[in-house]
Amino acid sequence: MPVSLTPTAAERVRVFLANRGRGIGLRLGVKKTGCSGIAYVVNYADEVGAGDVVFEGQGVKVIVDAESLRYVDGTEIDFVREGLNEAFKFRNPNVRGECGCGESFNV
Repeated sequence: MPVSLTPTAAERVRVFLANRGRGIGLRLGVKKTGCSGIAYVVNYADEVGAGDVVFEGQGVKVIVDAESLRYVDGTEIDFVREGLNEAFKFRNPNVRGECGCGESFNV
């Protein structure tokens, strides 16, 4: 299943990359951490590595390393504003539980 961006998230990535002045898309990965075990890692992508999988939609590339793909396969990335806070939000069909603070998840 593809990793996708909502129109709002795609626009935010385009703005981030334009302000940064370089980059080819958004890099999504995971790391082991937190009370539930796994947390998302989001960065700019400047290149595609040998083991990366590239998804493209709405004119924006999302690059995922092969190891992380099993945890984020099928995830939709949104960008939301809640009061003064703004952040990427993840709708991940693989998640079986999340910690109370929302920083980590398990599959």
